[in-house]
Amino acid sequence: MKIASARVIVTCPGRNLVTLKIATDDGLHGLGDATLNGREKAVVAYLEDHVIPCLIGRDPHRVEDIWQYLYKGAYWRRGPVTMTAIAAVDTALWDIKAKAAGLPLYQLLGGRSRDAVMVYCHANGADIAEAVDSVAAHMAQGYKAIRAQAGVPGLDKVYGVPKGGAPYEPAEKGLPVETVWSTEKYLDHAPKLFETLREKFGFGLHLLHDVHHRLTPIEAARLGKALEPLRMFWLEDPTPAENQDAFRLIRQHTVTPIAVGEVFNSIWDCKGLIENQLIDYIRATVVHAGGITHLRKIAALAEIYQVRTGCHGATDLSPVCMGAALHFDIAVPNFGVQEHMPHTAETDAVFPHAYTYRDGFMYPGDTPGHGVEIDEALAAKYPYDPAYLPVARLEDGTLTNW
Repeated sequence: MKIASARVIVTCPGRNLVTLKIATDDGLHGLGDATLNGREKAVVAYLEDHVIPCLIGRDPHRVEDIWQYLYKGAYWRRGPVTMTAIAAVDTALWDIKAKAAGLPLYQLLGGRSRDAVMVYCHANGADIAEAVDSVAAHMAQGYKAIRAQAGVPGLDKVYGVPKGGAPYEPAEKGLPVETVWSTEKYLDHAPKLFETLREKFGFGLHLLHDVHHRLTPIEAARLGKALEPLRMFWLEDPTPAENQDAFRLIRQHTVTPIAVGEVFNSIWDCKGLIENQLIDYIRATVVHAGGITHLRKIAALAEIYQVRTGCHGATDLSPVCMGAALHFDIAVPNFGVQEHMPHTAETDAVFPHAYTYRDGFMYPGDTPGHGVEIDEALAAKYPYDPAYLPVARLEDGTLTNW
């Protein structure tokens, strides 16, 4: 078996998604997600101009060898564009390998380590009352774990909170929107949200919260300490992680569990955090961390230190990534939780899939491969539509982390 062709498909059924389709000379094909939110065309160019010509004629079963070839052969290693492109190839090759074997992908990853994948959803509101109602609505849908975000008095736009009750989608058309942020107002308000949720729903529900990289280490420690009595499932991305030692300061002051890693691209981004037990959940995902091959290595390192997985799963990842992630999740021994933001009906139609949601859990299905396909004719009806993620400034105009 040889790789006969590979091409990139860009579609926008509500948001931009990039898919790599690799076909073999005996008629099999595999799909990989290549979406990098707000920088989609950079990955398209990397694949079309640099990667695809190197794939033709290669044996698709040599998944590890091709991964090493694309990683070491580029010389300029890592980074989100490179690793997203490698992930797309890797995921497509695993899809082909599983289809050739006639097995669902998880069987090639060691088989099931569990029967279902617990997922968490997003609840939000313009204020605490709306957020409470949103949590109640998601509990009614069966979710056992819920990420809660609420508007902050005095701030017009807050991360994770949509306008007008629509599903949250941060990327917007046109040039990047500039938002205003106040750490002081946020730190005063955030604990009140979770105090209210515990009073309303008790401690039988897993509660999560995303800080989205906006605090300094000592500010994050203060928030973690304030939330300790509320027994959070995790506090996500409390501070930027370029400096891994920053998490040491947080750890010294709070026992609130810490999750990080949705923007990580390789094992080197989280090596120190894991080995020094400075985090509890690693959130690296299939599409941005080099594919299944590399994510398995991250998870294996994490397992030694009792760090669990919590893969990013927002709608800036396509159903192809979700399908691959669920096969990884159900097989990996140190699974923690999987993020789940349902895609639009238009997106689900473009990407028919075998995975399902039921009563707080997701199931990857038993279709050979990762179980996700693409309707190319339908995808062509949704052309690329440029969109950017926002940026944030402090109230005095200083640019800060969005």
